[in-house]
Amino acid sequence: MPLLTVQNLPGAVIETPPETTLLAALQAAGFDWRHACGAKGRCTTCRVQVLAGGENLAPLTEAERRYNTAGRLRPDERLTCQARLLTGELLARVPEATKLPHVQYE
Repeated sequence: MPLLTVQNLPGAVIETPPETTLLAALQAAGFDWRHACGAKGRCTTCRVQVLAGGENLAPLTEAERRYNTAGRLRPDERLTCQARLLTGELLARVPEATKLPHVQYE
């Protein structure tokens, strides 16, 4: 099963079913993750910075392409509500702008 590791979120090493979004996998594992639009791809608050393994993700969704074109999503970022890890491993981190105040990050 694909493996998601969030480098700056202690304990965030998660087996991720390929049909599940990164956000759904994180939430199922008990992690609180910012997502203002209800996981509909209408904002960028759930973004994650991809450090390694981006080639293991499904292609960008329409929402991700739209935010990327508008400059609201950097080339090394994906929306956790949209991105699916298909195979292998993904190393990521929570960007400073989307950290939750009550969560301890490393």
